[in-house]
Amino acid sequence: MSIIVGDDAKLVISGLTGREGTFHGLRNRDYGTDVVAGVTPKKGGQDVEGIPVFDTIAEAAAEKGANTSMIFVPARFAAAAINEAIDAGVATVIAITEGIPVHDMIGTYWKARERGVRLIGPNCPGVLSPGKANVGIIPAQFFDPGPIGVVSKSGTLTYQIGNELKQAGQGNSSIVGIGGDPIVGSDFIDVLDLYEADDETEMIVMVGEIGGDAEERAAEHIAASISKPVVAYIAGFTAPPGKQMGHAGAIISGSSGTAEAKKEALEAKGVRVGKSPTETAQIAVEVLGS
Repeated sequence: MSIIVGDDAKLVISGLTGREGTFHGLRNRDYGTDVVAGVTPKKGGQDVEGIPVFDTIAEAAAEKGANTSMIFVPARFAAAAINEAIDAGVATVIAITEGIPVHDMIGTYWKARERGVRLIGPNCPGVLSPGKANVGIIPAQFFDPGPIGVVSKSGTLTYQIGNELKQAGQGNSSIVGIGGDPIVGSDFIDVLDLYEADDETEMIVMVGEIGGDAEERAAEHIAASISKPVVAYIAGFTAPPGKQMGHAGAIISGSSGTAEAKKEALEAKGVRVGKSPTETAQIAVEVLGS
């Protein structure tokens, strides 16, 4: 079993005909993901190395049975593309695009929630279920199938921890990058609940960062509702207050959102927090073996 994407994913890619969309779309297909269609307005009837292109997601869903959408379009068009996927009846939307205006995302966030559509991102690396499907830009070679679920705000730190786990002989049930923008479709709590219900996930690694209170809220939820062991890492211990660090949501405001505060909140609820990605992977292996 896996979460969010698996053997049954039929992927349509908005922006497949663009440079990045083509590169990563073909890499997803090469991994084994069933990429059934691309979408670019006014380019319907074309194809990208055998993948048919349609003018709308609705056409791709009707003709090819697409049930999963990946958004690889410029930021100013991305919210509209997500909305189009929701209206087309796609069950899962994974938005890779960075920098979507917050005002645009507010309405899109609530539309996805009201329709029961699983939205991952924006500004995320995607979702990988090793050996089954890769939807996004995650370098799948870093990950083997196994019992550890990973949920992360950071793409690159996820890759590092995944590689450390692989070197230690462990693998992953799924890897979910939730994104680093101020408004994302799914937060830590949403994904933790999915892993809690997944029979193949035995433990969870959570990778957070400075800014906001998602990690503090996750700590409370873990204590109340998650029975599986959780290990965490928080990026940004040396980040200066008031300066945005990488992601749009990674900014400390006053004494709120610091890495130390997040670490303390998690440890108070029994979650072990590593001081580095390497130590976090070591703790995960230790906990899994105990």
